[in-house]
Amino acid sequence: MSQLPADIEDLRLRTRAFIREVVIPAEPKPGTTLAHADRIVLMEQAKAAGVFAPHLPTEFGGQGVPLEHWPAIFIEAGYSPIGPAVLNCMAPDEGNMHMMNLIATDAQKERYLAPLGAGDARSCFGMTEPHPGAGSDPAGLQTRAERVDGGWRINGHKRFSSGADGAAFCILMATNEAIEAEGIPAGATMFLVDMDHPGMRVGNPIHTIDSTVDGGHPHLYVEDVIVSDDAVLGAPGEGFRYAQLRPGPAHLTHCMRWLGHAQHAQDIALDRANTREIFGSKIKDLGIAQEMLAQSEIDIETSIAIIDRTAHLLETDPKAGSALSSIAKVHCSEAIFRIIDRAMQLCGGDGVSDALPLASYANEVRPFRIYDGSNETHKWAISRRAASRRRHEVEAGAQPLDRVDEHGRDTWAER
Repeated sequence: MSQLPADIEDLRLRTRAFIREVVIPAEPKPGTTLAHADRIVLMEQAKAAGVFAPHLPTEFGGQGVPLEHWPAIFIEAGYSPIGPAVLNCMAPDEGNMHMMNLIATDAQKERYLAPLGAGDARSCFGMTEPHPGAGSDPAGLQTRAERVDGGWRINGHKRFSSGADGAAFCILMATNEAIEAEGIPAGATMFLVDMDHPGMRVGNPIHTIDSTVDGGHPHLYVEDVIVSDDAVLGAPGEGFRYAQLRPGPAHLTHCMRWLGHAQHAQDIALDRANTREIFGSKIKDLGIAQEMLAQSEIDIETSIAIIDRTAHLLETDPKAGSALSSIAKVHCSEAIFRIIDRAMQLCGGDGVSDALPLASYANEVRPFRIYDGSNETHKWAISRRAASRRRHEVEAGAQPLDRVDEHGRDTWAER
């Protein structure tokens, strides 16, 4: 990880100590969830320790860490599966806070961001829908917002609304038609809607293998929900543009948090390799174990490198950073699972039991290859961007490097 400013390094070290000395001893049994009352106690301890909400501005009770330096703190938080929740930098709240801080009105920040940032409320993000609605392709958005006098009527059905059970409010995405008289383009609009608003209903839970997102991933029904214009987050018809503020950092913070899991898994594997003997040798001295441990070290370091570079670009060149976040998401989600899987293998039977947290870590990180857009969708977009970039370079005068044309002729030999 790159050299950190002194104040950020101090916060990283304090976060590291807090996670190891306070949070890890309070972890629930692997595969179970942290009780709400215990979470509140730990959050108050995090506030007292000055490590709470590292990503938020100080006026909302956070530590004011610039996005470029989030990786150093978030990876430390993720060393425990409950660390991000205790520090109030867990999805989906962290992504919602980041977006609201950028585009919400002062009144919206006071009503929604302030209690969310203080840990007094939770939120969800209503985007994913049942087929053929929005999923990896947001253009499939089916939830509709219709203009009414002084506001909007919204109808739709969401699923995988992470955190919805028990959330105080939802950032709800709905498609809208153009309203030329008001200068509203056809597109999508984001709304801030209280979860107890008439017409908002949490449906059946979706049981998944991960368990650390407080509030699960239930269905969410939006039935004739009427809200005022004050509920619009950003500008009407511009929801897809504003929503682009969320995925890049959100992809990356998932990478950071779960890389913390992977580092913890590697440390467990290293402790096992350093102390256990098999066939007359320490595990660490066996070539096959050395290969696995080395590959995990490589996966950790390459993940840190791409996370750091992406975080820097998101601050300095958001468009390029957003594109690179897709590559980071794919690389890290696959590398992190490999690291944890190797640790499980090195720890043998204990690795797949609740004697160690490794199996529960594997359950937490496996869905990341699907959540926030499947890796296959990201790879499709990555390849399209690469082909487009190279086409523009050639059109601008770069030398084509494919020697053979469509007729099989060596074009270089003819020059």
